[in-house]
Amino acid sequence: MSLDLSFSETGDGPPLIILHGLFGWKRNWANIAKTLSDDYRVFTLDLRNHGQSPHAPEMSYDAMAADVARFIRAHDLGPVPLLGHSMGGKASMVLALREPSLIERLLVLDISPIPYDRDYDDYIAAMRHADLSSASSRAEVDAIMKVEFPDRAIRTFLMQNLLKTSSGLYGWRVNIDAIEAHMDDIMGFPEVDSDDAYEGPTLFLGGGQSDYITLAHQAEIDRLFPLADLDIIDDAGHWVHADQPDALVARLKTFLTA
Repeated sequence: MSLDLSFSETGDGPPLIILHGLFGWKRNWANIAKTLSDDYRVFTLDLRNHGQSPHAPEMSYDAMAADVARFIRAHDLGPVPLLGHSMGGKASMVLALREPSLIERLLVLDISPIPYDRDYDDYIAAMRHADLSSASSRAEVDAIMKVEFPDRAIRTFLMQNLLKTSSGLYGWRVNIDAIEAHMDDIMGFPEVDSDDAYEGPTLFLGGGQSDYITLAHQAEIDRLFPLADLDIIDDAGHWVHADQPDALVARLKTFLTA
């Protein structure tokens, strides 16, 4: 069953939808959306089990794609350009493959249509095991999380999911149970027949310091997205939009107007 997703909207002009990655939410893209708002009506969505969107036990890419399709239809936006990062990129690809009439063009940020042999068990364990009941400030939560993640960048990213509950205690926005139960689905990618390839304009844009898009993925990208171009942004890791926001916006604008 598809869900009504939480979203933010800014700007005027033709629509553009942006989907975040795993453990992210719509506010990760607020600065990019603001930069684009002079030329586009930008919708940043919270995917299911993230941000302010509803929680549900299902966490497959078909379910996430169905949620976004519901949003597009509810707001009468299609066909619409769609940008998705990481997990959001996979959800974007699945939507384009399942319902191509809804997607005018597709930009996939630092992810390929393949299964990945990795997980985020350490992120989940740190969030699940962190005793937030004694924390009275974000600084105290940060100190608790620092035991698991000395890397400040990772802690800062995860703590974007921090919220204060109605009881005044800290908790997490993300549905940790659903994410943990479906980690294999999130790291995987559905099987798609070549006859169902998406034939709209597509750009795969990777970070030069990331290994989420490689030449080894080119054959599968070409099979499912025959009109796809592949490009790289130098001096950027997996979070390209955080590392090189100006370069990303420039590439995005060129792709949207091509």
